[in-house]
Amino acid sequence: MRSRQRMFAAVMRLLLKCLRLGRRRRFKLVRQVEQLWHYGHLCLRSLLYNSFTNGDVVLDSLFEPVYWLVDHVTRWFGVVFVALVIGLTSSIVAIVYICLLPLILQTYTPAWICWHLAYGHWNLIMIVFHYYMAITTSPGHPPQAKNDLTGVSICRKCIAPKPARTHHCSICNRCVLKMDHHCPWLNNCVGHYNHRYFFSFCLFMTMGCIYCSISGWEMFRDAYAAIERMKLLEKERLQVATNQTYYQTPPPTFSFRQRAFHKSVVYLWVLCSSVALALGALTLWHATLITRGETSIERHINRKERQRLQKKGKVFRNPYSYGSWDNWKVFLGVDVPRHWLTRVLLPSPHLPHGTGLSWDLPPCVTEQRAPLLAI
Repeated sequence: MRSRQRMFAAVMRLLLKCLRLGRRRRFKLVRQVEQLWHYGHLCLRSLLYNSFTNGDVVLDSLFEPVYWLVDHVTRWFGVVFVALVIGLTSSIVAIVYICLLPLILQTYTPAWICWHLAYGHWNLIMIVFHYYMAITTSPGHPPQAKNDLTGVSICRKCIAPKPARTHHCSICNRCVLKMDHHCPWLNNCVGHYNHRYFFSFCLFMTMGCIYCSISGWEMFRDAYAAIERMKLLEKERLQVATNQTYYQTPPPTFSFRQRAFHKSVVYLWVLCSSVALALGALTLWHATLITRGETSIERHINRKERQRLQKKGKVFRNPYSYGSWDNWKVFLGVDVPRHWLTRVLLPSPHLPHGTGLSWDLPPCVTEQRAPLLAI
């Protein structure tokens, strides 16, 4: 009896030891997992810690694959976009010359004919000139040598001197002087030497589209009504052909030339109106930036700098802004009053002020503004 009790007690002690050992091992495993988790979390925070990190940096990091895809796709599709601009513009010009110009010469008064011929051809020349110059003119790149540049930083991507207002274009893979943006419709960067050509092209293209939309409004209404009438007569002709008797004749049909004329007028008005709205909004945006003496990139930089200084009780002043009127004179290269005609209203290949490496006060500026931060 005692031997059985001893054996039972030994088995129970062994079972309790096993349970305690299992609990210890389980608690030890949980502690190890917690330690690994805290260690990994600490390593991750130490690798990613940055005092300047905010929501914008996180979003930029998340969208980095999208940026990479856009950079590479835009580089290859730039030629397609340029061909599309040339093709659409050529189609509008062809419709005007083939369809609308003969009608204008037959129905309009001599005064209106002279107005349309003069304004239309002037607007077309300005569009073609500025678009050609925008796609063929280099925006300007800083020299690789460091000797001639003073007070510049180093670009982190191309490891080269980076003057003020210069930014790196990931699509062109080069630094661009006074970079505004990379335009796929030009297959070129918009920078110091072709910024004026880009804006002038947008402005005159918007003016041309508005001119075509307003001038062709009545023709568009007539052409649209004629197309609807074509559809109705075509439907009636099919019904008559289905139930045709000896005394019935199908209604007359429109010729191919009439159909092409009406559809071309509708195509012209719809395309010009759409481009006028979209490109007009872009032109107004760039006009606002020019008035403030900023580029598209500097707009975001200055906004963040303005918010940072505002928290410190300081006021930010743009060192490259000389006032609204003087900003336009500097941008357009207007030094004397006659330049408004020879350099703005007529095609002109004149160079902008400065070299894009340093930003001295232009001679056309009437008074110098404070270029520093005011407390």
